[in-house]
Amino acid sequence: PSEVTHFLQIWIEPNVTGIAPGYEQKTFPDAEKRGKLRLLASSDGADGSVMLHADARLYAALLGAEHAVDMPLDSRRKFYVFVVAGQLRVNGQQLLAGDAALIEGESRLRLNQAAAAEVLVFDLRA
Repeated sequence: PSEVTHFLQIWIEPNVTGIAPGYEQKTFPDAEKRGKLRLLASSDGADGSVMLHADARLYAALLGAEHAVDMPLDSRRKFYVFVVAGQLRVNGQQLLAGDAALIEGESRLRLNQAAAAEVLVFDLRA
């Protein structure tokens, strides 16, 4: 009752239908996200991520001014970047908390010039 809660609801189109709903919860320590993208969810549970029944991967990062993250992209897929907190540049474009960017047809993602940024990156089927 004394804490503020921020809730982010995200819908990702499944690639499997007619199955029972599932639920999985996992904690990823800040150290695993600080200065780098940490895979949180994927269709195959790679790197200890939670499983999705979708052609998608979800990453998170905690970035400060000293961090720059580069990620190669498959130009045939869509990438969605959401800034949860702070601010940073996404491929040269300044984004603030609550902002998002859809990236299509590019071969590289660059996250830099951050200030206390928490960011989510979605790799989605085009």
